[in-house]
Amino acid sequence: MDWHEAFKGLSSDLPAAAAEHEDEERRGLFGRLRENLGKAGGALREHFRTILFDGITDDLWEQIEEALIFADVGVEATVRIVEQLEREASEQHLTSRDELLGCLAGIVARLLQPDDPDERLIDVSGEPAVILVVGVNGTGKTTTIGKLAFRLAELGKTPLMVAADTFRAAAVEQLSEWASRVGCEIVRQAPGSDPAAVVYDGIAAARSRGAGVVIVDTAGRLHTQVNLMNELAKVRRVIGKQIPGAPHETLLVIDATTGQNGLRQAQVFAEAVAVTGVVLTKLDGSAKGGIVIAIREELGIPIKLIGVGERLEDLRPFDPDEFARALFLDETPAGS
Repeated sequence: MDWHEAFKGLSSDLPAAAAEHEDEERRGLFGRLRENLGKAGGALREHFRTILFDGITDDLWEQIEEALIFADVGVEATVRIVEQLEREASEQHLTSRDELLGCLAGIVARLLQPDDPDERLIDVSGEPAVILVVGVNGTGKTTTIGKLAFRLAELGKTPLMVAADTFRAAAVEQLSEWASRVGCEIVRQAPGSDPAAVVYDGIAAARSRGAGVVIVDTAGRLHTQVNLMNELAKVRRVIGKQIPGAPHETLLVIDATTGQNGLRQAQVFAEAVAVTGVVLTKLDGSAKGGIVIAIREELGIPIKLIGVGERLEDLRPFDPDEFARALFLDETPAGS
């Protein structure tokens, strides 16, 4: 899945430079994904290699369960996955470790596929479209906004950033640096300003300047702080009053290295602001990768973007098939 295919409402007339860039990026994507996943996939594959494979036994299923739980998949999701694996292994008469891992990758890929294919897309069909970006401190939220704005500009959209994280002057400065780098406009106010007022001004500016997508940065609020979550809900209401149906996307940025705590964050944010998709960052760090499965299986929230490195191209649209293969398979399948 390339960037052009990742957006709902984007023009089908892809600029030539962007098309060339996309073609280059798609070549060898699977290999780079496996490389950039680093410890996430490597730790899981290594854990599976330690399983003593002496045929299909009850002990084997227990070891697979342990490996998945170790990878942050979560208990409930692990039980469902292993039960499905047992059924398919019996039906298909699988007898080797490689066959089981291939089957497991297929099960996980299907699990990660949303029921409606459009759920995987980032909706930029509004005039303007509004993307609200939320998450706790340190997840890579502002960097994600900058990279997303770059891609939208590359694909012919006119993004405008709104610096609604007014509690930290450094956050406004960081977003301003990204706006300068991307070449897009930014709406900002003095530190301590009312975030809802900044958002109000930002949408008004987008309309007057003809910006196609408004990307709103918010304070990296702790999900345990009820007052801050209520303020975030207020920002969302202000957006909805200005543009019926907005925000068109509410993306929750989660640091994959937080493991099961990331699942708890997703639960609370989803209750407060109706999260439409997750951006999972830092999969190149100490993350084990399974949190992707836990979020999708237990909350039903689609993963829309993943960050697997520091480079601009290391923020990618999430592809369930490529992700599952990169986690479980040692070799690049033929034709990839």
